[in-house]
Amino acid sequence: MKSLAHLAGLAALMLAFTTVTFAANKNQANFTLSSAAKVGSTDLPAGDYKAEWKAESGSSVKVDILRHGKTVATVEGKSKDLPANMTHDAVVFNNNQIDEIDFGSRKQAVVFGE
Repeated sequence: MKSLAHLAGLAALMLAFTTVTFAANKNQANFTLSSAAKVGSTDLPAGDYKAEWKAESGSSVKVDILRHGKTVATVEGKSKDLPANMTHDAVVFNNNQIDEIDFGSRKQAVVFGE
């Protein structure tokens, strides 16, 4: 009976590590807009957001912008290799238009409008 309890505990621990590893590999970045900005054709008010992207073909990516867990914009972009790992998530703007999102601890970014 003790071995069954140990086996169940080990299985639960393995599942927890698998979940953490999967979440850490997800292509996502959290960012805060201190003022309104635009991504694609969507206006975003100031606030906290999450960007999640999925590779499509080649360097093309589909980026979902979420607020409070709900998708508020979906934008096509391209994956861009950076010369070094970013130290933090960052958003690059041009005239209140989001041009690029850099992902912390990665050598990748997504760019829009190229």
